[in-house]
Amino acid sequence: MAEKRDYYEILGVNKNATEEEIKKAYRAKAKQYHPDLNPGDKNAEAMFKQVNEAYEVLSDKEKRARYDRFGHAGVDPNFAGNQGGGFDFDFGDFGGFGDLGDIFSSFFGGSFGGGNRRRDPNAPRRGGDTSANVSISFEEAAKGTTKNVTTTRVESCPTCGGTGAKKGSSPKTCPNCKGQGHVRISQRTPFGFMQTTRTCDQCMGKGRVIDDPCTTCSGAGRVRTTKTISVNIPAGIDDGEILNVRGQGDAGVNSGPPGDLHITVEVQPHPIFKREGYDVWCEIPITFAQASLGDEIMVPTLDGFVSYSIHPGTQPGDTFKLRNKGIPHISGRGRGDQYVRVTIEVPRKLTEKQKELLREFDKTASDKNYIKRKSFLDKLKDLTLF
Repeated sequence: MAEKRDYYEILGVNKNATEEEIKKAYRAKAKQYHPDLNPGDKNAEAMFKQVNEAYEVLSDKEKRARYDRFGHAGVDPNFAGNQGGGFDFDFGDFGGFGDLGDIFSSFFGGSFGGGNRRRDPNAPRRGGDTSANVSISFEEAAKGTTKNVTTTRVESCPTCGGTGAKKGSSPKTCPNCKGQGHVRISQRTPFGFMQTTRTCDQCMGKGRVIDDPCTTCSGAGRVRTTKTISVNIPAGIDDGEILNVRGQGDAGVNSGPPGDLHITVEVQPHPIFKREGYDVWCEIPITFAQASLGDEIMVPTLDGFVSYSIHPGTQPGDTFKLRNKGIPHISGRGRGDQYVRVTIEVPRKLTEKQKELLREFDKTASDKNYIKRKSFLDKLKDLTLF
């Protein structure tokens, strides 16, 4: 595994990176090298696989801890030695004082030494979870959609069916450990005999040996592949939320169940709408005449245009609400509202005729039409300016 790049280097983060920093880096890298954005680019495809593999490990606390301690060997799904091959102690005669193991058992409830409860190396084990991301539009997030998601995962080798042995042959019970995956070693000490347990170096903890390995998986029984699956994205999902697709993660070991696939959803910004919870906001510019006299305007919504009456005297920043025109609740019950904020656009270029009409209008306008301006001028009268 020496040829593998460092997972932190692949994502471009340091070893002290937080979960959020790792997640942010993964999303950026996955988007950069996504096959849909780099059609036919083999280098991008290879980098995409590496990015997914790195995030799969660094986003899992247990896998990350093993990786930080042992490197790639600590997270190799085909290496059983990292499943735990620590030491079990079994003390023999202690200078005529009996079995020291019994003494420790009386204090620790029989938990000292744990060799008899060691996991069966050939027992079924659940596959690991994997991660991917998908980018959708604002409208797709609001109404729901179906997307194809490309993910990298570990699967049973199609050639050998997961046995690791060449077709026509089968694995054999390890003669060194008798299928236990570990061996016990006795050592004489000043206190008697001490027994330690370590991973069998002949079968590497698997309990089985393969004389004629499969050429496709090199005896591992599993291969890493890239798959594209169709995923239903529910209406109402928000940016950064994660979908859990059961059974689409890494294949299990020894006929164990597969892991899950966690898909991070990225919602692209909309040129008009902004989301706040399940509500939608937008701004609509109107003219000075529309604000002064009132008008019937067409307002864009997620369901199309609706007609709305602007009342005379509408002020900049006035907001009105359209009920049930927002985002559907992801639970399927209810829907948010749409809020529309009005802005009044002042014309930049006027004809001489238009200017004259405005001057005439301004001369005849009453202070009652400019309440804020009158209040401001009244306050200025009471101020002593330096």
